Amino acid sequence: MTAPATKPKFYPLIEQLAGVILETWHQHLDLEPFTLPEGLGYIEGKLEGERLTIENTCYQSQHFRKMHLEMAKVGANLDILHCVMFPRAEYALPMFGCDLVGNPRGVSAAIADLSPTSADKTLSTAYQTRLRQNQGNLDFSQPRDLPEWGAIFSEFCLFIRPSNPSEEQQFLERVREFLTIHCQLALGLEKLSPAEQAIYLAGQRHYCQEQQRNDKTRRVLEKAFNPDWAERYMSQVLFDIPNSI
Repeated sequence: MTAPATKPKFYPLIEQLAGVILETWHQHLDLEPFTLPEGLGYIEGKLEGERLTIENTCYQSQHFRKMHLEMAKVGANLDILHCVMFPRAEYALPMFGCDLVGNPRGVSAAIADLSPTSADKTLSTAYQTRLRQNQGNLDFSQPRDLPEWGAIFSEFCLFIRPSNPSEEQQFLERVREFLTIHCQLALGLEKLSPAEQAIYLAGQRHYCQEQQRNDKTRRVLEKAFNPDWAERYMSQVLFDIPNSI
């Protein structure tokens, strides 16, 4: 199914965040299209009587196997942005991930992180130094607790419920920092040895396995489609990972 000629309108922060993500990717990386499995680029369904649309945008680059931006809308009451950057195993890179859930009353959840994939589950010194530079300027009134599988996230993970436009813009700018740092540091990396690549690939696989434990996402997809379709979408679009280098 192809996307409709008229794009749906999303909660403003979701529109702004999608723009920041795409702008930063295009600014720093040489992008090429990434082809999703047939029929999973643009999707329509029904969820509790409401129209559900899912639009996926995917790229790849020298350092990133897949850069996935998903925007989903359920009727007029729920907007979702989901983004993950999957590094190529040849490079010692964390996983950038970001999710935003909005409704007419505001944003209920906003999360962004650069999640480590190294053997010791920590970010490199270069990442830590850059990420700490502006961390002290962040001020959010409603931090949220990570899910039980949240051990995959770094100490810099930002998970909040923005309470006003100022906090929404703070979140937006922090995500821009995450993305800029991530792209800039990736461009300076040398390729890993095969043994090192296996370690980082295992780290990516662990990240994807833990993310697939997100029951909320799976339940929504199962209700809108069916369990088999939900499993295919989660394992082939949202959190796919190659089994070998």
